[in-house]
Amino acid sequence: MKVGFIGTGNMANAIIKGMINNEHTKAEDIFVFDVDTEKMHQFASETKTNACASSEEVVKMADVLILAVKPNQFEVVLSPLKELIKDNKPLIVSIAAGTSIEKIQTLIDAGNDLAIIRVMPNVNAMIGEGAAAVCGNKEASKEQVNFVLEMFNAIGMAIELPENHFSTFTAIAGSSPAYAYLFIDSLARGAVKNGLPKDLANKIAAQAVLGSAKMILESDEDPWVLINRVCSPGGTTVAGLVALEDQAFISTVIKGVDATIKRDEELMKK
Repeated sequence: MKVGFIGTGNMANAIIKGMINNEHTKAEDIFVFDVDTEKMHQFASETKTNACASSEEVVKMADVLILAVKPNQFEVVLSPLKELIKDNKPLIVSIAAGTSIEKIQTLIDAGNDLAIIRVMPNVNAMIGEGAAAVCGNKEASKEQVNFVLEMFNAIGMAIELPENHFSTFTAIAGSSPAYAYLFIDSLARGAVKNGLPKDLANKIAAQAVLGSAKMILESDEDPWVLINRVCSPGGTTVAGLVALEDQAFISTVIKGVDATIKRDEELMKK
């Protein structure tokens, strides 16, 4: 399978390096184009992939076409490629937030003849610890969906998810790294308040959150079971949890998730 990328930004960079490092796709079978030609050639040289002279050349070469451009660039990028895409019929894979499969079909004007897979990745893909949701339209075969799942499993974890759950996924995986960063920073600031240097507090808090996340993933235990294991009767952890819940910690986080979902749904309608 020859895989083409339009756009070589941070996410495309992470995906391509993951594909190569995990032997999902050979570097010589990957074709890239970016309007920033200097950046594109530097990236292609670094990864031993093929730099193309135009987005049209990528479409001609690719069995799988990854649209790694921002949502507001979609129409500009796709408009001159519509006829070529219809003729060549590559598998279309979009990683643009808030851009539905139906909208992509409309922009390409290919009716129901084109296999399209939508992916919602997150920023942690850049360190090989991403979380991605994958959904194909009716024309996308199981083999094609599996190909894309394997692509994103190479840079973290990927799951197949119905598109109507993508806004929720955006809240708990796409946007939540920012929430986690805020939580880590808040823990560190609490430590600074009590005398620790900020850089040291950042590292300690980040490692604690990393370990806690791995514990949930590797133990398959419900988080509440793990919470109970940390809490000794009358101990320090219980005191901290009670103080957090006095400020409605759980419901505040849920409100953040709800607000993210609402905003994503609003953007989808535009």
